[in-house]
Amino acid sequence: MRRTHSLTAVSAGVALAFLLSACGGDNQAAAGGEGSGSGESVSGEVVVDGSSTVQPLTAAAGELYAEEQPGVNVSVATSGTGGGFEKFCQGQTDISNASRPIKEEEAAICEENGVEFSELRVATDALTVVTSKDNDFVDCLTIEELNTMWAPEAEGEVDSWSQVNPDFPDEKLELYGPGTDSGTFDYFTDEVNGEEGASRSDYNASEDDNVLVQGVSGSANAIGYFGYTYYEENADALKAIEVDSGDGCVAPSAETAADGSYTPLARPLFIYVADKSYADKEQVTAFVDYYVANNGPIAEAAQYIPLNDEQSGELESSLGELQG
Repeated sequence: MRRTHSLTAVSAGVALAFLLSACGGDNQAAAGGEGSGSGESVSGEVVVDGSSTVQPLTAAAGELYAEEQPGVNVSVATSGTGGGFEKFCQGQTDISNASRPIKEEEAAICEENGVEFSELRVATDALTVVTSKDNDFVDCLTIEELNTMWAPEAEGEVDSWSQVNPDFPDEKLELYGPGTDSGTFDYFTDEVNGEEGASRSDYNASEDDNVLVQGVSGSANAIGYFGYTYYEENADALKAIEVDSGDGCVAPSAETAADGSYTPLARPLFIYVADKSYADKEQVTAFVDYYVANNGPIAEAAQYIPLNDEQSGELESSLGELQG
């Protein structure tokens, strides 16, 4: 069940290569021309950290780019969105993956340290609430029911499914979720509990979404949440729960996230690029240009929700501003 985001996996490599080649000459020219120094060889390290939700997308882009420029190594760590911004604003990384926008206090630290940056939206996510495939009593939850589970006042008090809804069995409620450095944690708590970071703390927490997948899939009484792509990769062991925010139950999907009906858990995903790294390091310049030029096919092949035409145009405009 563990998601292995390596293009050494045959199916992923074939899918990505096929989709990118299917884009035609324009994208390839952008990738091998403008994006990599007009066809010249590029080498060096691109250091990335941050969101575990965005990590597989950036890792896939990096590994595919290495097929074009084997001298470039894109290393992608996962310390959570908040942890990633801590390193980014200290000048330790070139790019920060983020499943939420940068906070004012984080931006202030960047400014204090002279780290100027550009925000690039690279995909859309349908933050997904999941149970085990073995769970046979819940298919949809309201925002109020999710709040009953996850609100700070639930700590030590709400420990049974029947306390969430009397129609559910009197079985132990086993909760799995991201740690407090996660942008997914910030987004979920804000939308479900009404305040960013407001959550019970007596749950199984991890910054590694693969750990959450394993925990939830291992018990019929478990429930958790993480990015949509991790659900898709583990749909054989997990069940996605529909969410009712007042207009009926809606399942997470690329379509419902794009059309706005999967509310309030559809969200944008970002990379933040250090302007100095982009200007001074040709390998960073080349990789970011390549990432943007091939963004749609990479997102689709890596099972992310791609940007729509308007959002793609905004991404290209943001890159244009970064290029100066």
